[in-house]
Amino acid sequence: MQKKVLVSGCFDLLHSGHVAFLKNAASYGDLYVCIGSDKTVHGLKGRYPVITQDERNYMIESLACVKECKINKGSGLLDFLAELEEIQPDVFVVNEDGNTPNKIELCKTKNIELIVLDRVPSEGLPARSTTSLRTNSIIPFRIDLAGGWLDQPYVNKFYPGPVITISIEPTIEFNNRSGMSSSTRNKAIELWKAQLPEGDPIHLSKVLFSYENPPGTKHVAGAQDAIGIVMPCLNYHHYSDENYWPTEIKSNEDESILSWLEAHLYLIPLDPRNNNYDVLANTNITKEGAKNLADAANACWEAILKKDLHAFGKAFLASYHAQIAMFPNMIDETIQAIMEKYAPKCIGYKLSGAGGGGYLILVANEAIENAIQIKIRRKNLM
Repeated sequence: MQKKVLVSGCFDLLHSGHVAFLKNAASYGDLYVCIGSDKTVHGLKGRYPVITQDERNYMIESLACVKECKINKGSGLLDFLAELEEIQPDVFVVNEDGNTPNKIELCKTKNIELIVLDRVPSEGLPARSTTSLRTNSIIPFRIDLAGGWLDQPYVNKFYPGPVITISIEPTIEFNNRSGMSSSTRNKAIELWKAQLPEGDPIHLSKVLFSYENPPGTKHVAGAQDAIGIVMPCLNYHHYSDENYWPTEIKSNEDESILSWLEAHLYLIPLDPRNNNYDVLANTNITKEGAKNLADAANACWEAILKKDLHAFGKAFLASYHAQIAMFPNMIDETIQAIMEKYAPKCIGYKLSGAGGGGYLILVANEAIENAIQIKIRRKNLM
């Protein structure tokens, strides 16, 4: 008898990349596809799908490689639990950015073989993603490596310090509210459509920051988001004296440093956070805490410039600990358990996003199985 193979996803704007993935998954047995409902897609991505759940179900079930397609009854990243119990699969297939810790644990508990596939297009066809088809946008995301929160006046009033960011290519559809500055990126798409305009990056960063935070904005998005997206490569921006805009910006375009960072940073997807989550609850912002964060960020910058991996991992982890000491709601017991699982495999780690929905970012000397690697945007790729 053929093995039963389960795949679950949104499959909005069905494209050649989806078909290649499904055909590959079907090579392991009879393929059952479970798709997210319109409500679930909105909860995960902050938007409704272009194609309704009934249309997506019809198209996917029409593919020769698919035995059956179901609309998931649940919600969140594990919205397929009821369908999994009905189908009783032998194999569960995901792509690399869908390989979350909860799915790994679920497969272990249910004794289901987990197979992780790379995003490889069919021969002769271009790579496709729903993100690229929706927006056709090459506007980047950003990662804050250290010092995050120092761009907020209610932190830098206690102690000055830098935020270290890298601008990254949109190689995958990063989760909404994932700590990758997706909300600021959406504003950039509103403002500039498909790509960043030509011009001075610092000026363009100010334009984006002002556009996202018009007069009267109650909760101002930090400048590190706009700077991290617009400024290419690796950047150091220093904040002080209750100011939103940095007093200094330094960029590093050294190819050897950028390639070194790409080789040692790994992302593990996390499950979405609770809708009622409040990261600013229970804060404990002090001069000592802000100083610890600033010191760690400065140490992180120096370690990167020297390409000292162990010093980088140590400072990376110190920056994270300084963050959660002041913002304890950034993490919960579930995320802490995931971190403890990966800690022995890496030199340092931190959280992108708060309370879930983001990524665990690891600094490691060796490849982390099934983790995502990023591509830093270079200066000539505006």
